[in-house]
Amino acid sequence: MDYEKELNSLKEDLEKAKNLKYKAEARLEQLNQQEQEIINELNKLGIKPEELENEIEKLTKEIKELFQEANQLLPKDLLEKKG
Repeated sequence: MDYEKELNSLKEDLEKAKNLKYKAEARLEQLNQQEQEIINELNKLGIKPEELENEIEKLTKEIKELFQEANQLLPKDLLEKKG
């Protein structure tokens, strides 16, 4: 067995593992910053993060209702004659 070759291989693997760790730590820091920015933005909008799902559902329902109202207000009979 070539111990020097084995040792060099282990050193290379250790270096690769260190690089992966540093990249993962940097990515985690970036994601933590993004999370904080999103939380800050939600706070500005007066929405608590734990209420976000309910707020999305509420807004989706409101959008659907507004589309229905807009469609009801369109003069369909005039649009069909011109089409």
